[in-house]
Amino acid sequence: VCCKWFRWSVLPQAGTLEAEIFRDKDLKRCAVCGRVFVPKSNRGKDCPDCAASVYRRQKTESERKRRSTVDS
Repeated sequence: VCCKWFRWSVLPQAGTLEAEIFRDKDLKRCAVCGRVFVPKSNRGKDCPDCAASVYRRQKTESERKRRSTVDS
């Protein structure tokens, strides 16, 4: 990185740029929106924003399937 000012003032504001410069091997692209993010585990495939909506959608589908098999 070229200077201390850039490293301590500019990079923290641009989170993905900082991650690309310092943690290039830990970056992944979100399967839903395509943004770059740092996964919390090696299984992470969605950014935190999309992960919540994907989880909610999967849970809804699972509950709908479970409720459809129950006899009334």
